[in-house]
Amino acid sequence: MAEHNEGPKGGVSLAKLAPIGVIVVALAAFFGLGLQRYFDWPVLKETVAGFQAQIENNILLSVLVYLGIYAALVAISFPGATILTILSGFLFGQWWGTLAAWLGASLGATAIFLAVKTAFGDAISRRASGFIARMEKGFREDELSYMFLLRVVPVFPFFAVNIAAGALGVKLRNFALGTLVGILPGSFVYVSIGNAIRQGSATLDDAGIGAVFSEPAVFLPFVGLALLGLIPILIKRFGGKKARTLTESEPS
Repeated sequence: MAEHNEGPKGGVSLAKLAPIGVIVVALAAFFGLGLQRYFDWPVLKETVAGFQAQIENNILLSVLVYLGIYAALVAISFPGATILTILSGFLFGQWWGTLAAWLGASLGATAIFLAVKTAFGDAISRRASGFIARMEKGFREDELSYMFLLRVVPVFPFFAVNIAAGALGVKLRNFALGTLVGILPGSFVYVSIGNAIRQGSATLDDAGIGAVFSEPAVFLPFVGLALLGLIPILIKRFGGKKARTLTESEPS
């Protein structure tokens, strides 16, 4: 007798739910095993110190390992992407750090997006409400440009956009391209903050606190962070109707 794994009419199959199930189990295991303790400052500091020795031995392998960890944490929607991005700059410097954070975030986001899309397709879009409904309208008008805006102007949490885009059936190409291009400016700036901490620590050891903020590598990242904060204001004033609507939206 043939086995059936289809749910009720209009539902989803158990096979399609498998990827999202793996992610849920991974997230539960992460917290169940207490792995979040590695983000407590004393433990994080010790872990970073140990990892720095590995970086000196083989930076390429270290970047790949960090990229994989970053992608896995984003895939399970762990709410610590900003910390990981800043830490990437501290560990690897500006360019390697940006590469690790940018690709790690993009790959992890795509993984959870595909898991949700495989499970639900566009079924949720027919019953969308609240901020999901507002996002559905934006995607319907222009998936790629709206995806880009959602990444450049982080009105909604990063993980929420990943899940919503998958649930609303956004095309993979538009999601991936919009994410890759849209998160690059923010990734660069947050990595530069980590790099600034790294540079500032070295300057502090050599010349004292007064010399720290005279270093361009230290103060320019904070200028960049301020400029990122101005993006929603500029879009609201000079952008088109769709862009202005996005900056005025809030999750509900």
